[in-house]
Amino acid sequence: MTASGSDHRRVRPVEFLDVRRISFVEHPPPALTPWEQGEVDRLWAGTKARSPTTFDGPLVASLGIDLPAPGVLVARWARLSYRYRALRVLRPSGDVPGSVFVTVLVPTERGLVVGRGAPTTAAPGRWTLPGGSVDPPADGRPLDGEALRRDAARELAEELGVRIADEELRLFAVTRGRRFGSLGFHFLAPPVARALVLRRHAALVAAESGHGAGPELDEVAFVSSPAEAERLGPGADHLPQVLCRYGDEV
Repeated sequence: MTASGSDHRRVRPVEFLDVRRISFVEHPPPALTPWEQGEVDRLWAGTKARSPTTFDGPLVASLGIDLPAPGVLVARWARLSYRYRALRVLRPSGDVPGSVFVTVLVPTERGLVVGRGAPTTAAPGRWTLPGGSVDPPADGRPLDGEALRRDAARELAEELGVRIADEELRLFAVTRGRRFGSLGFHFLAPPVARALVLRRHAALVAAESGHGAGPELDEVAFVSSPAEAERLGPGADHLPQVLCRYGDEV
C-alpha cells in the first residue's frame, strides 16, 4: 500500500458538519446503574486525591445529533458534571455522552494562537485553541448560538486575558468527534497583535499566580499549520483538522 493510499483510508478524529442553523433540545441525563454510579464516584475521588483543586463543575453533555435537513443541526443535550467523564472508561464509546465545547481561532501576524494546558486542567500538557466546555445556561436562558458565542468570549478572556465582544466572533466550523460524538463549535475572532496576546497572557499569569492559582494555559504559541502545531507536542484531537481548514480558507 502506498503512503497516499494509507492516508486516504485513515479515519480522521473529527468530522466537519455543514451547519447553518443550530438548535438544542434538552433531555434528562442518561440513567446509570448502581455499579456505574459507584465507579464514577470512586474514580472522581481518585482524581480529587491526585489534584485537590479539581472542580466537579457543571457542563453540557452531547447525547447525539439529528440532521433533519441540509444545513440544519439539532443537538440533544443533558446537564452533567465533570465526574461523569469517567463513563468513557466504563462504557463502549458509542454509549458515552460526548462533550460540547467551544474554541476561538485568534489570528495574529505570526499565526493562530494556541495554548498548552496547565497541569491542573483536564488536558495537561496538550496544545489546543483557547476554549473549553460549554456551561449549562442558568436563569431560564436558552442554550443556543448566542450562548455558545458568550461562552467562547468568556473562555478567551479567562485563558488569554484577551477581551473580544461576543458579537465579534463568527462561527467558523462545527466538528463532531468520531469516538464519543463530542461537538465542537469553533469561532473566528478579529485579528489581534501577537505582542498584545503575549502581554495580556503574561499579566493574567502573574495575577492568577499571585492569588495562589495557576493559569489554565501555562504557555502560548503561534502556529500557521498542523505541522507547526505538531512540533510543539501533543495536541487536541481536533486541532490539526481545524488548522488545516483555516489554512485552506485564508
